[in-house]
Amino acid sequence: MRTSPERVPLAQTVRAECAIEKVDAKAYRIPTEQQPEESDGTLTWNATTLVVVHVRAGGVTGMGASYADAAAARLVRDLLADVLVGNDAFETGARYAQMVNKIRNNGRGGISAMAISAVDIALWDCKAKAFGVPLYALLGGARERVPVYGSGGFTSYDRARLTEQLGGWVHDMRIPRVKMKVGRDPNADPQRVRAARRAIGDEAELFVDANGAYVVKQALEMARRFEEYGVCWYEEPVYHQDLAGNAFVRERAPASMEISNGEYGFAPYDFRRILDTGAADVLQADVTRCGGVTGFLAVDALCEAYGIPLSSHCAPSFTLHGAMAARTLRHVEYFHDHVLIERRLFDGTPEPQDGYLLPDSSRPGIGLEFKEQDAREYLV
Repeated sequence: MRTSPERVPLAQTVRAECAIEKVDAKAYRIPTEQQPEESDGTLTWNATTLVVVHVRAGGVTGMGASYADAAAARLVRDLLADVLVGNDAFETGARYAQMVNKIRNNGRGGISAMAISAVDIALWDCKAKAFGVPLYALLGGARERVPVYGSGGFTSYDRARLTEQLGGWVHDMRIPRVKMKVGRDPNADPQRVRAARRAIGDEAELFVDANGAYVVKQALEMARRFEEYGVCWYEEPVYHQDLAGNAFVRERAPASMEISNGEYGFAPYDFRRILDTGAADVLQADVTRCGGVTGFLAVDALCEAYGIPLSSHCAPSFTLHGAMAARTLRHVEYFHDHVLIERRLFDGTPEPQDGYLLPDSSRPGIGLEFKEQDAREYLV
């Protein structure tokens, strides 16, 4: 039986012109909305660095990004481009393996992983654009839309700003779940959480993120206090690499409170260790850190094998299409700082509708276009 002639030529034509011609990367440092700085339980910052990668192949340009140090851009230009140019952009698995091999002596995690993530997203964007389809369709969508949660509530916010932001997500944008930062001042945390609960009402879900600020028994005591205000998600109660400590808290925390971990996972074995030690009820993965779309879907497969849900971390516009294809996805983090940057510097950013993000099916690839002229003032 012959294959329909309408199907074969498209793939053959595109593949014939799919060698990677150019790989470029630039870094942009964007000041935070709040000055002189923003903070969570363990870190302060006054700017966010965005690394943007473009891959040219077959007359199509794909784009990817990571929220990483500017060193990631240099690594893409000086190291990864060497193993990519001249090879087939469609063979995303092979290109991923080549990049992992190339950075061996630099270490698999950190800047190396974030550089690979940005390139991998760009390769998938390029591939989907070459076929003229949105990326979620190429990956095989598992859903029509993805739930989001509003994320911010920084410890640098006063009580008025905290309640305004969280209440706005729930009441104005109809996002039924929100997350705030804790851990900077443990004595004040219960009062801040109580104020947040009052602002969002009794029906919305309330999450807290300690960013590893507490020690183990302190984290457990805070869990019991947060339970009074209906907190149902407790992220990184202790340092994320203290898997035994996170497991200790998880085993003894209120049954209604899920413990989450994984945003600093760079490779599949990082996530497997979290799962094997029982350190999380919900696994998190960041598409701009864990290996791009390829890595994110590998984490999804791990979650399916272990019977645990997946929640994405930050970078909502770059996460959306991978999240659409992830079978175990619980929700996507609609992180305040990244939302502001993505709205400002990219065309095609999705906006929540009744607590969900939906991709624009008329835009091929990941659906984003970088506004380089607007970003020029932030160029590193």
